[in-house]
Amino acid sequence: MTILESPKKAVERVTGFAKPSEKKLAGLVRLRKANAFRFKDDGLVPNHPAWPLVVYRGAVRLPAEFDPAAVMEALFGANGWGDSWRNGIYDYVHYHSQIHEVLGVARDTAKVQFGGKKGRTLSLKAGDVAVLPAGTGHQCLSASGDFLVVGAYPPSGTYDECTTAEQHRNALATIPKVGRPRKDPVYGSKGPLLGLFTNAR
Repeated sequence: MTILESPKKAVERVTGFAKPSEKKLAGLVRLRKANAFRFKDDGLVPNHPAWPLVVYRGAVRLPAEFDPAAVMEALFGANGWGDSWRNGIYDYVHYHSQIHEVLGVARDTAKVQFGGKKGRTLSLKAGDVAVLPAGTGHQCLSASGDFLVVGAYPPSGTYDECTTAEQHRNALATIPKVGRPRKDPVYGSKGPLLGLFTNAR
């Protein structure tokens, strides 16, 4: 978390300042197509064997009256995705083998490589949301100076960070065991994510 974001988050949590109400939050969500990207195992990054990376372009409006990070946190929290953080995206390839992750771009732009060396580079900008099933590699290749992301996780699963070939074998066993989220972090119980994250493997 950047130096300024830590105290800002603490103040917003206590006071509600610059954070949208539940009623206003609903008006900040735009219906967007779920862009799905599937990646193969590259030997270092396993990716998910069945579930795609899902990207919603411009899914969240970020008006100046609210802190954009607080908007993302409130949205994800309302849909059961918690343990949120504010930061950038690491500049090295990594993935999580025991939990899914959502990344909401609160400010500025970045180029992010998803899926490892056999994956795809996507340009992300404020208002975009990416949902990464367990195993999905990600790495920031470049970012504008004020780039800020809010990350969060569904209630089930355990955070881990995998970066080495030695972790690959264990990850192949743990990734398929990570359960399907109960809600889409943007659109809730009727979101398109749930149709893409099906239990059929």
